[in-house]
Amino acid sequence: MAKLSNELQRYFFEESRPGKVNLSDILQLAEERIFGFLLVILALPSALPVPAPGYSTPFGILIFLLAVQLITGARTPWLPPKMMNHPLELETVQGFLKAGIPWLRRIEAIARPRLSYICTTLAGRVTIGTAIALMAISMMIPIPGTNTLPAMGIFVTGFGLLEDDGAISLGGLVLCLIGAILTTSILMALAWGGSSLLDIIKTWLGR
Repeated sequence: MAKLSNELQRYFFEESRPGKVNLSDILQLAEERIFGFLLVILALPSALPVPAPGYSTPFGILIFLLAVQLITGARTPWLPPKMMNHPLELETVQGFLKAGIPWLRRIEAIARPRLSYICTTLAGRVTIGTAIALMAISMMIPIPGTNTLPAMGIFVTGFGLLEDDGAISLGGLVLCLIGAILTTSILMALAWGGSSLLDIIKTWLGR
Protein backbone atom coordinates (compact mmCIF):
# COMPACT_ATOMS: atom_id res chain seq x y z
CA MET A 1 0.00 0.00 0.00
CA ALA A 2 1.47 3.36 -1.06
CA LYS A 3 2.27 5.87 1.65
CA LEU A 4 -0.24 8.67 2.01
CA SER A 5 2.44 11.38 1.60
CA ASN A 6 3.53 9.88 -1.74
CA GLU A 7 -0.07 9.61 -2.92
CA LEU A 8 -0.78 13.25 -2.04
CA GLN A 9 2.48 14.39 -3.65
CA ARG A 10 1.63 12.55 -6.86
CA TYR A 11 -2.03 13.59 -6.97
CA PHE A 12 -1.59 17.28 -6.22
CA PHE A 13 1.87 18.14 -7.52
CA GLU A 14 2.91 15.63 -10.19
CA GLU A 15 -0.35 15.17 -12.08
CA SER A 16 -2.36 17.82 -13.92
CA ARG A 17 -5.39 19.04 -11.94
CA PRO A 18 -8.15 21.61 -12.60
CA GLY A 19 -8.16 24.86 -10.64
CA LYS A 20 -10.65 23.48 -8.13
CA VAL A 21 -10.87 20.08 -6.41
CA ASN A 22 -13.23 18.56 -3.85
CA LEU A 23 -13.20 15.82 -1.22
CA SER A 24 -14.89 13.37 -3.58
CA ASP A 25 -11.90 13.70 -5.93
CA ILE A 26 -9.39 13.21 -3.11
CA LEU A 27 -11.15 10.06 -1.84
CA GLN A 28 -9.78 8.20 -4.84
CA LEU A 29 -6.56 7.90 -2.81
CA ALA A 30 -8.16 6.40 0.27
CA GLU A 31 -8.81 2.77 -0.70
CA GLU A 32 -9.78 0.84 2.49
CA ARG A 33 -8.15 3.46 4.74
CA ILE A 34 -11.04 5.86 4.31
CA PHE A 35 -11.87 6.81 7.95
CA GLY A 36 -8.29 7.55 8.93
CA PHE A 37 -7.63 9.17 5.56
CA LEU A 38 -10.55 11.59 5.92
CA LEU A 39 -9.62 12.53 9.49
CA VAL A 40 -6.03 13.27 8.49
CA ILE A 41 -7.04 15.33 5.44
CA LEU A 42 -9.75 17.31 7.26
CA ALA A 43 -7.64 18.02 10.35
CA LEU A 44 -4.50 19.01 8.43
CA PRO A 45 -5.33 22.68 7.62
CA SER A 46 -6.15 23.54 11.25
CA ALA A 47 -3.32 21.41 12.69
CA LEU A 48 -0.61 23.34 10.85
CA PRO A 49 0.98 26.43 12.43
CA VAL A 50 -0.31 28.55 9.54
CA PRO A 51 -3.57 30.52 9.28
CA ALA A 52 -6.54 28.46 8.06
CA PRO A 53 -9.41 30.96 8.12
CA GLY A 54 -12.80 29.52 7.29
CA TYR A 55 -11.73 25.86 7.47
CA SER A 56 -11.93 24.95 11.15
CA THR A 57 -15.71 25.18 11.49
CA PRO A 58 -16.88 23.36 8.30
CA PHE A 59 -14.14 20.74 8.57
CA GLY A 60 -14.89 20.42 12.30
CA ILE A 61 -18.51 19.58 11.40
CA LEU A 62 -17.38 16.89 8.96
CA ILE A 63 -14.94 15.45 11.50
CA PHE A 64 -17.72 15.36 14.11
CA LEU A 65 -19.95 13.41 11.71
CA LEU A 66 -17.11 10.92 11.08
CA ALA A 67 -16.50 10.57 14.83
CA VAL A 68 -20.17 9.76 15.50
CA GLN A 69 -20.01 7.07 12.82
CA LEU A 70 -16.88 5.59 14.42
CA ILE A 71 -18.73 5.46 17.76
CA THR A 72 -21.71 3.69 16.19
CA GLY A 73 -19.46 1.07 14.59
CA ALA A 74 -19.80 2.15 10.95
CA ARG A 75 -17.16 0.76 8.61
CA THR A 76 -17.95 2.99 5.64
CA PRO A 77 -18.27 6.71 6.31
CA TRP A 78 -21.06 8.94 5.05
CA LEU A 79 -20.72 12.68 4.57
CA PRO A 80 -23.24 15.16 3.09
CA PRO A 81 -22.85 15.22 -0.72
CA LYS A 82 -22.99 19.03 -0.70
CA MET A 83 -19.91 19.18 1.52
CA MET A 84 -18.14 16.36 -0.32
CA ASN A 85 -18.59 18.19 -3.63
CA HIS A 86 -17.85 21.70 -2.36
CA PRO A 87 -15.07 23.13 -4.57
CA LEU A 88 -11.72 23.92 -2.97
CA GLU A 89 -9.08 26.09 -4.63
CA LEU A 90 -6.25 23.85 -5.84
CA GLU A 91 -3.63 26.45 -4.88
CA THR A 92 -4.99 26.63 -1.33
CA VAL A 93 -4.91 22.84 -0.94
CA GLN A 94 -1.39 22.71 -2.36
CA GLY A 95 -0.30 25.38 0.12
CA PHE A 96 -1.50 23.31 3.08
CA LEU A 97 0.07 20.16 1.66
CA LYS A 98 3.47 21.80 1.12
CA ALA A 99 3.55 22.49 4.85
CA GLY A 100 1.88 19.22 5.86
CA ILE A 101 3.55 16.54 3.74
CA PRO A 102 6.93 16.83 5.55
CA TRP A 103 5.11 16.21 8.86
CA LEU A 104 3.29 13.25 7.33
CA ARG A 105 6.60 11.77 6.22
CA ARG A 106 8.06 12.11 9.71
CA ILE A 107 5.14 10.16 11.19
CA GLU A 108 5.21 7.60 8.37
CA ALA A 109 8.86 6.90 9.16
CA ILE A 110 7.89 5.46 12.56
CA ALA A 111 4.42 4.10 11.73
CA ARG A 112 3.75 0.37 11.52
CA PRO A 113 0.90 -1.95 12.50
CA ARG A 114 1.12 -2.43 16.30
CA LEU A 115 -1.41 -2.48 19.11
CA SER A 116 -3.83 -2.71 16.20
CA TYR A 117 -6.76 -3.68 18.44
CA ILE A 118 -6.90 -0.02 19.54
CA CYS A 119 -7.79 0.92 15.96
CA THR A 120 -9.81 -2.10 14.89
CA THR A 121 -11.97 -3.22 17.84
CA LEU A 122 -15.32 -1.60 18.61
CA ALA A 123 -14.14 -0.49 22.08
CA GLY A 124 -11.04 1.14 20.59
CA ARG A 125 -12.96 2.89 17.84
CA VAL A 126 -15.59 4.14 20.31
CA THR A 127 -12.81 5.62 22.47
CA ILE A 128 -11.13 7.21 19.44
CA GLY A 129 -14.46 8.45 18.09
CA THR A 130 -15.45 10.04 21.41
CA ALA A 131 -12.13 11.88 21.72
CA ILE A 132 -12.29 13.06 18.11
CA ALA A 133 -15.90 14.24 18.51
CA LEU A 134 -14.92 16.41 21.48
CA MET A 135 -11.94 17.83 19.58
CA ALA A 136 -14.15 18.53 16.55
CA ILE A 137 -16.47 20.57 18.78
CA SER A 138 -13.44 22.51 20.01
CA MET A 139 -12.39 23.16 16.41
CA MET A 140 -15.79 24.71 15.72
CA ILE A 141 -15.44 27.27 18.54
CA PRO A 142 -14.45 30.61 16.95
CA ILE A 143 -11.98 31.51 19.70
CA PRO A 144 -8.17 31.65 19.25
CA GLY A 145 -6.40 28.76 20.93
CA THR A 146 -9.27 26.26 20.66
CA ASN A 147 -8.47 25.00 17.15
CA THR A 148 -4.83 24.07 16.55
CA LEU A 149 -4.05 21.62 19.36
CA PRO A 150 -7.38 19.75 19.05
CA ALA A 151 -6.79 19.50 15.28
CA MET A 152 -3.29 18.14 15.95
CA GLY A 153 -4.81 15.52 18.24
CA ILE A 154 -7.28 14.52 15.52
CA PHE A 155 -4.53 14.47 12.89
CA VAL A 156 -2.24 12.17 14.88
CA THR A 157 -5.07 9.91 16.10
CA GLY A 158 -6.46 9.67 12.57
CA PHE A 159 -3.02 8.82 11.20
CA GLY A 160 -2.75 5.93 13.66
CA LEU A 161 -6.17 4.77 12.47
CA LEU A 162 -4.98 5.06 8.89
CA GLU A 163 -1.95 2.83 9.54
CA ASP A 164 -3.54 0.52 12.17
CA ASP A 165 -0.87 1.86 14.53
CA GLY A 166 -2.42 1.89 18.00
CA ALA A 167 0.71 3.43 19.53
CA ILE A 168 0.42 6.53 17.33
CA SER A 169 -3.33 6.73 18.02
CA LEU A 170 -2.58 6.63 21.75
CA GLY A 171 -0.19 9.54 21.27
CA GLY A 172 -2.95 11.38 19.44
CA LEU A 173 -5.36 10.70 22.30
CA VAL A 174 -2.86 12.28 24.70
CA LEU A 175 -2.82 15.38 22.47
CA CYS A 176 -6.64 15.32 22.49
CA LEU A 177 -6.62 15.27 26.29
CA ILE A 178 -4.23 18.23 26.43
CA GLY A 179 -6.38 20.01 23.84
CA ALA A 180 -9.49 19.42 25.95
CA ILE A 181 -7.77 20.84 29.04
CA LEU A 182 -6.58 23.89 27.08
CA THR A 183 -9.99 24.58 25.51
CA THR A 184 -11.75 24.19 28.89
CA SER A 185 -9.23 26.57 30.46
CA ILE A 186 -9.79 29.20 27.75
CA LEU A 187 -13.59 28.97 28.02
CA MET A 188 -13.45 29.20 31.81
CA ALA A 189 -11.17 32.24 31.60
CA LEU A 190 -13.60 33.93 29.21
CA ALA A 191 -16.60 33.07 31.38
CA TRP A 192 -15.17 34.07 34.76
CA GLY A 193 -12.17 36.21 33.92
CA GLY A 194 -8.55 35.54 34.77
CA SER A 195 -5.76 33.82 32.92
CA SER A 196 -6.28 30.76 30.77
CA LEU A 197 -3.79 27.94 30.57
CA LEU A 198 -2.66 29.38 27.23
CA ASP A 199 -1.89 32.74 28.87
CA ILE A 200 0.08 31.03 31.62
CA ILE A 201 2.11 29.06 29.07
CA LYS A 202 2.85 32.22 27.06
CA THR A 203 4.00 34.00 30.21
CA TRP A 204 6.20 31.05 31.18
CA LEU A 205 7.76 30.90 27.70
CA GLY A 206 8.33 34.66 27.79
CA ARG A 207 10.46 34.22 30.90
